[in-house]
Amino acid sequence: MFDVGFSELIVIALVALIVIGPERLPRVARTLGALLGRAQRYVNDVKADIQREVDLDELKGIRSTFQDAAKSVEQSVSQVGEELQATGESLNQSIAATAEAAAEAGTEPTPAPADAAVETPSASAQMVLGLESTPAAEPAATPKA
Repeated sequence: MFDVGFSELIVIALVALIVIGPERLPRVARTLGALLGRAQRYVNDVKADIQREVDLDELKGIRSTFQDAAKSVEQSVSQVGEELQATGESLNQSIAATAEAAAEAGTEPTPAPADAAVETPSASAQMVLGLESTPAAEPAATPKA
């Protein structure tokens, strides 16, 4: 900021020696050094406060980003839960209707054939429900008599 060279410092010291005098010059130099030290500490404190505020603003921005992401994940999980619940209710209703129809006809409901395709939940639904993606157990072979 100020471009003060060594020769200029010598001129300032000589003028101070002449104006202030040799008796008071050490005391004035100490006082001036203490004031400059205080000013420097004050400037450093202000810089640190400004840096803390900037960091705090950045952290608040990151926090709001994470909160938005968490809300969107929560909404998608609730939508998947609602879809699964609706699917479960419709399956229960169809099972109940099949059982009622079989009871009215006086027959027992027929089980699904063994080779019928069974729909498995998607990987995302398994993850939401906490299911493991293990293959279904194969039925034991019945010995022929």
